[in-house]
Amino acid sequence: MSWSEMQPLLSQACWDTLYMVGWSTLIAVVGGLPLGVLLVLTDRGGLLQNTVANKVIGQIVNVARSMPFIILMVALMGFTRSVTGTTIGREAAIVPLAIGAIPFFARLVETAVREVDGGLVEAVQSMGGNTWTIVRKVLVPESLPSLISSTTTTIVALIGYSAMAGTVGAGGLGDIAIRYGYQRFETELMWITVAILAVVISLIQFAGDLAARSLHRRGGRSGPGPRLRFLRAAPTPETETV
Repeated sequence: MSWSEMQPLLSQACWDTLYMVGWSTLIAVVGGLPLGVLLVLTDRGGLLQNTVANKVIGQIVNVARSMPFIILMVALMGFTRSVTGTTIGREAAIVPLAIGAIPFFARLVETAVREVDGGLVEAVQSMGGNTWTIVRKVLVPESLPSLISSTTTTIVALIGYSAMAGTVGAGGLGDIAIRYGYQRFETELMWITVAILAVVISLIQFAGDLAARSLHRRGGRSGPGPRLRFLRAAPTPETETV
């Protein structure tokens, strides 16, 4: 196969992969972030301590994480069809990709949030901050560098999942590698696909690491503490005259 024949195939496959991974990442972050924070809040000693809820949520996350992605795709075919109207194509692949990534990202969020200094939480509590304030002003901002790294890890994992989704006609680079590289013995095209995946993953990892380091320098966990001025009481006339 000549390069002029490969180019349109690779261009469309790259777009399909980025489309699937982009939407799946967005859904995983939206679903996994609150789930991971909730795992921390409901744990023993947490702000919303609830052992039963924590065990149930944790078990659901563990079961979902332990399921191989190829099996998850097959198990969710009925649900995927009800959501997208089909089980083939990039839109259909987004459903199992997102559902598989949510528990994965939730555990990464849980690890990141647990690393936040407990003294900061106690400081906000002593100044009258409620649970929502602590989550919004302390837990998420202070763990943001780690959350960026977790998102990067999730994106890289989803690229690998999307390649497996090619086995059921989801499109993307994995589909090209299987249909042309494996089934039609187009070895050159397969290795080009592998090289593209390696470059894409390297660029994403570099961008994620750069963003995480930048946030650390601006005041993440290794920088100054969070700004707590939003909880300070308004000055009284007596304090103003002192």
